[in-house]
Amino acid sequence: MANIPAQCHTHPDLTGLQYPLPHLMRSLKTQRRTKVIAIGSSSTAGEGDLVPFPARLELLLRKKYRDGMIDVLNRGLSGQEAPSEVSRFESDVIGEAPALVIWQVGTNAVFRKKMFNLEEVAASISTGLNWLAGLPMDVVLMDLQFTPAVTEPAETRGFADQMVRLIGEAAQRAGVNVFRRFALMERWVVRDGIDIADLVREGDGDKLHMSDWATGCVTQALSEAILNAPMATT
Repeated sequence: MANIPAQCHTHPDLTGLQYPLPHLMRSLKTQRRTKVIAIGSSSTAGEGDLVPFPARLELLLRKKYRDGMIDVLNRGLSGQEAPSEVSRFESDVIGEAPALVIWQVGTNAVFRKKMFNLEEVAASISTGLNWLAGLPMDVVLMDLQFTPAVTEPAETRGFADQMVRLIGEAAQRAGVNVFRRFALMERWVVRDGIDIADLVREGDGDKLHMSDWATGCVTQALSEAILNAPMATT
């Protein structure tokens, strides 16, 4: 992995959040314990011996807020997509009463495009967001990873671009944040000169799952986005 730089470029111009996270910030300031739920597929659950983003995010948030207990609960299941994830919301999300929900979606819809209809996946995302609306928790959608499995060939890249757009539109309608993982990783390749192969977990024949470096840098960018979210107006 000769192309991987020592420094992690998080590009906050791409990854900064649009909306405040009032429930999370209130919990961090006033509660002894703050709970975050991360729900999604293999990027959330973890692949092989690679430490996934929820555990890494927990460490970064605890480092910032040393006086409280911050738990990032991992509710990822490999291979799932929004329709199956929504079916777990009552037990895995709402029942946990988190201050923040990070919902990683869209990758399997593209990677397993013969199994999924993108519009139906987008409808499930909207259903899930509507379900969470009005509950005392903030929501951040995390879109696709930029790896060869979802960017090659050109037809697949077209599906990926469509899924990214549909996620953004669902988020805009619901007034929730999107963490733009796809755009971040693409910039690493296009502008920062990182070989896309170096963003893939070693030995991953599907060329789908992120490498340790990519996972760590994505988590760093996510942590910064959360900690630097806009302040709520009163």
